Amino acid sequence: MLDHIGFKVADFAKSRAFYTRVLATLGYGEVLDVTPEMTGTDTHHLGYGKDGNPTFWISTGNTPPTGLHVAFVAPNRAAIDAFHREALAAGATDNGGPGLRPHYHPTYYAAFVLDPDGVNIEAVCHAPE
Repeated sequence: MLDHIGFKVADFAKSRAFYTRVLATLGYGEVLDVTPEMTGTDTHHLGYGKDGNPTFWISTGNTPPTGLHVAFVAPNRAAIDAFHREALAAGATDNGGPGLRPHYHPTYYAAFVLDPDGVNIEAVCHAPE
């Protein structure tokens, strides 16, 4: 349904370091860096994804969102475990460790962290193992 999503972050460099490190555990990386010089504005945008397709964006702006929840697809449960470890090592706050969430469905395996701006970030895998 969605093509991409993006939001402003309070500290672009800190969020860039965080997302670059954490999203690598799920197979995603920096895809498109749109600098202020490119747009002629003072706004910096960075798109993450894979295969040249940016689907998740962060931007400068000092107005991080409130109440936002973003869930990233993980290729397997081991990637979710790695996501959670790396996120905590990168300064995230634990918001629900890796494990099954059978109240969603029997094979819903996920982990949740709060990013540097307090955004609820999740990695999820629906596969049976």
